[in-house]
This record gives sequence, structure tokens and C-alpha cells, in this order.
Amino acid sequence: MKKFEKIFEAVKIGRETIRNRIALAPMGNLGLINPDGSFSQRGIDYFTERAIGEVGLIITGVVKVENEVDFLGTDSINLIPIANSTTSSSFSKLADSMHRYGSKLFVQLTAGFGRVLPGLGIDLGIKPVSASEIPAFWRPDVMTRAISTSEVEGMVEAFGRAAKILATTGVDGIELHGHEGYLFDQFTTAIWNKRDDKYGGDLEDRLTFPIEALNSIKDGAGKDFPVIYRFGLKHYIKGLHAGALKDEDFKEAGRDIEEGIEMAKLLEKAGFDALEVDAGCYDSWYWAHPPTYQPHGCMADMAERVKKVVDLPVLTVGRLGIPELAETILEEERADMVVLGRALLSDPHWVKKVREGRVEDIRPCIGCHDGCLYRIYEDFRPLSCAVAPTTGREKIYGIEPTKESKKVLIAGGGPAGMEAARVLSIRGHDVTLYEKSDALGGHLIEAGIPEFKADIKRLLKWYKIQLDKLKVKIKLKTEVTSQLIRDKKPDVLIVAAGSTPIIPKMPGIEKQKVITAIDLLLGKKKSGERVVVLGGGLVGCETALWLAEQGKETTVVEMLPEVATGICHANRVMLLDLLAKNEVDVITKMTIQEITDGGVLSIDKDLNKTVIECDTVVLAVGLKPSNEIYNSMDKEISHIYAIGDCKEARKIMDAIWEGYDVSRTI
Repeated sequence: MKKFEKIFEAVKIGRETIRNRIALAPMGNLGLINPDGSFSQRGIDYFTERAIGEVGLIITGVVKVENEVDFLGTDSINLIPIANSTTSSSFSKLADSMHRYGSKLFVQLTAGFGRVLPGLGIDLGIKPVSASEIPAFWRPDVMTRAISTSEVEGMVEAFGRAAKILATTGVDGIELHGHEGYLFDQFTTAIWNKRDDKYGGDLEDRLTFPIEALNSIKDGAGKDFPVIYRFGLKHYIKGLHAGALKDEDFKEAGRDIEEGIEMAKLLEKAGFDALEVDAGCYDSWYWAHPPTYQPHGCMADMAERVKKVVDLPVLTVGRLGIPELAETILEEERADMVVLGRALLSDPHWVKKVREGRVEDIRPCIGCHDGCLYRIYEDFRPLSCAVAPTTGREKIYGIEPTKESKKVLIAGGGPAGMEAARVLSIRGHDVTLYEKSDALGGHLIEAGIPEFKADIKRLLKWYKIQLDKLKVKIKLKTEVTSQLIRDKKPDVLIVAAGSTPIIPKMPGIEKQKVITAIDLLLGKKKSGERVVVLGGGLVGCETALWLAEQGKETTVVEMLPEVATGICHANRVMLLDLLAKNEVDVITKMTIQEITDGGVLSIDKDLNKTVIECDTVVLAVGLKPSNEIYNSMDKEISHIYAIGDCKEARKIMDAIWEGYDVSRTI
């Protein structure tokens, strides 16, 4: 406890005293609400689990105050909750549940999406709105409609009505959704606001909309009702659809730090009770949603700058899930509260485990966005987590003790096999895990080699600790064969044998200069100074970036039109920007015909041939399932399951979820 004393100090926001300095960040509510815009029981269970985990302040994801000006459509209203008399009972249930476990509840209210209305909405015929007539983000060929003065005034009144309702339900406070390029941010930023009425002009005039909303809230809920404003101190954009890296030399086209500091002073003067500070917007999404390539604590300096100029509590965000880092930021008074988002998706009991001295038991976020942002925004599926399958369905998808203990043999110690062993052991089964190599981890081992993927190492370490604590029987350097299975006579066989690199058939593939990305990352083979990476998927691009950071002259060759597809937009854009920064040459729509002594012979769709000189060729063209054991025993074992890459090579999330899914039902 002494090591983390600052985290467990109480802190005040307005009239409310919060028991510790950890808050749940507002994240998308998709899948957690009813068609009428109220929180469902599933949503209440989600927030309750974080309260049980002793999070001091729970901030909901965005809640709308109206659905006429910033219209989402009746068929999609369940994407965003709405605060009105119809939905008030669900807020009462939510507040009661939070208070029962000692947490405070703030509801994040939004003015809306504006220019960042999802493309699906535009496809359905919804006209996006904004402060001015500007291109819509996801459909730049579509222009937004400028909201009229009277419409803005009507929205201001709606904030007051919503606040009055929320105050009567027991909600403790409100956060205004002023960041990330959403509608409030569009009004407060010159690049999007070209108005000539009272809501446009200099910075102070552009802040009129959120400040009027604040006053309306205070009128509706009471002068001492706490209100936080969340905003980006800096946008990190070179222009529309063009983000910027932290150390990049560029001219800020959005809000720069100097203006952000002035904005913080004006917000304090207006009467806000606290400020939550981040950076970025949709045009630089890897700031607002920092992926694995961003360092931990990547935006703590933003909060620190604001804290120096205001007397309000300042909340900080940005990959702060390492307890020692959170404690240091608080100790150094760089912020007053630490806001955790995905760290509380991957482990809702983060705070409780820190208090109990069980930091090693905190399941880490790996920064992939596959189970959260990608899932809710690009797949329109309920909020969850790649490494924590129960997230967002806490009460309906938990682990129950088995009624009959069975002898289970697991073939393979990668993420799927380890997750299966963990869950089966918790449930009371007799589990033995076999791994043919000398270490657990499967592809997690090489995936965690680059420094920017260090969280994969943290996940692997977590699995090893959990399996050790559960006393799972682990047999390393033991390959599972048909005879071993017959000798052991398991009741259940789970095959999690993983996958191996695809070796394409082409002239020269047998040359010494050809190595797989896996062997390269594991250090089994070395590269020269000029490298061609065959394959522009995630593995190929990340391997190329890793090589380029070492000073290698690196080229990625991909036969498809684009590279790094199938991952979250925030991750993809930052990866592409990092490749460009490190001068990785990316060639698309190109096929390799032959590997020669001097390089590779490539050909494009028009049959034009090019020789790319190199001394090393790295293969990253995909993985093939290792399904021999499953195929050989499928007819011999009654209860047999294939999970993870041996079924189909995919992502970490797929492996963990399949390991969990199968094991919770055996």
C-alpha cells in the first residue's frame, strides 16, 4: 500500500469527494444500451464491475441530450444513450449501483458528432452538421450543414433539461464531451468554425457554446453540481485527414498548445469544476486513441502544462495502466487524477489489485484496439476487450465451476492454449498443457520483441504468473503425438498447436538470404543492411518498422493495393506515419517473381518488371495452421476442439476468445 499511497488519496471535484484518484475513462457504449437510449442491464453490469473493482470515479461514455439537430436516426438511436425522462430510470439504477460500491458517477454529455458522423449514418441518408459548412470526415465529398444560431440555442437548453433529470436520478456530476474533434470541439476550433454569429470569432467567442451549456447545466442541476470539461490541449494535425507525430516538425493546423493553455484559463474562469486534458482529434486519431506505438503516459505532459496555469483539479489520460507510472504522475503533481480507459477494460479490478498489493495479477492492455475501438466503430459490435472476453458481458459470460472434473490435455502453449488452461483450471478441471518448444507463448514471444510491442511481453508474463498460481501442470519440450494422446487417455483434447510461416514457391526461395520474420525477430537469423520484406500485413509492416528503427534500409512489397489492413484506423494510420518517418519504402500492387543473388525481381499488374536490390529477404506472407494432430485424432477422440491459429491463423484476440469460449463450457 505504501508504494501507491498517492493513488489512494481522496480528491474533490466541486462538492464531490472521490475516494481515490483513478477514474474510468468515457468509452463507447455500443451494446450496452436499449433501443430507447436507456442503459441496459448489461450496461449497468459493465459499470458495476468497475465499481466493484474500486474505481473512484466512473464516467460513462457519450450520452446525447437531443436527437434532432445532430440526428442519428431512429434505427440507430441505440448506438448512443440519451438523457431524457424516458431513460431516467436506467440512470437511477446505474447511480444506485455505483454508490453501493463506493464509486461516484459522472455522465459524459455530448453535443453530438458533427463532421465525424460515422459513414454508415451518411450512407443511410443522414445529413451531417457542424459549426460551419465543411467536408465530413469519413466522406470528404459530403459537406456538412452549418447549424443555425437558434438550433445551437436549443441545444444549450437541452443540456439544462438533461442535467436536471440526471441530478434527480442521483448522478454525481457531468463531463462535457469537448475533445477529439466532436461537435463541441468543432465549435471551439478555428479550422472548423467559420461562423460570424456569437458562436464564432476569436477563441473566447468560439467557447460560447460549451460555456452556455455549462450555465444551462448549472441552472438545471444546481450551481454546485460538478461539471468537468474534456478537451485536447493540442490537435497534432497538419490539416484535414493529416495527423502528426510528437517529434515531427510541422505547423499546427488545429489547436496548438498556446491556444490550449489560454482555453484552459477561460474554462476555469467560466466556472468549470475540473478539466480532463488529452490531445488529438479524428484527423490524428492515434492521439485521442493511442495505440501500442504510443509510449505509456504519452499525454501526461498535456495535463502537466494545464495544471501549472489553473487551480482546478486536472485529470490526465493516455496509456496510464502501469501502476508505478500512475503513482509517479500523481506524486510529481503533474495531474490530480489518472483516467484509465482500456486498462479497465482488460482488468476491471485494476484499482483493487493495486490496493491489495497484487500488481502482478493485473491483466495488461496490449494497445491493439481490436476488442474495443475497432470492434465498436468499424465492426459496430458491442464494446469488449481482446484479452478479456467477459468485458461488456460480465454477468452473462462469466466462469462457473464445473459440476464434473475432467482430465483435459492441451496441445500447445500459445495464447489460445494458455487461456484454455487458465479457464479450465479455475473451473476445477484437471489440466495438463504440453508445449513442444522450451517456453510458453507461441507467437507472443516474437511479437513482443520490438520495443513498441512490449505490452505483448507483459501479457505473456501475466499468463505465466496466472498458470503458476493455478498450479497448472505444464510439460515443455514435449510434442503431442497421437501415441501420447492414446497413452494419456484424456477426457477432452484441446488442440492449440498454432501456426507456421507460409513459404511461397518461387525461384530463389531456398537462398541463404531468405529468412522468415519469426526467425528474424527471435534472433535465430540476422539481416543485412538492405532488406526487402515480402508481405504488407501487420507482421510485415511492424517488422519493417523494427528494422528501420535499427537503421536498416527497408522496403515492403505487397501485392494488394494497401498495406496494414484489417486493423483499427488509429493503429493503422500511426503505423503508416511511422513507416514514412523512418523512410521505409512501401510498394503496393507488386508481386515478387524471383529472388536473385542481388535482390528480388518484381512485376506489377501491367507486367512491368523491376529489380529491387537487397541483401536480405524477409518472408511475412502469412501463417498456415498446424492442424495435423487435430486431423489425426478427430475421429478417435469424442471431445476434441481446435482453437487459435491451428484452426485458422488470425489475431491474438481470436486465440484468447476461442480459448475462453471452449473452456467455459467443458
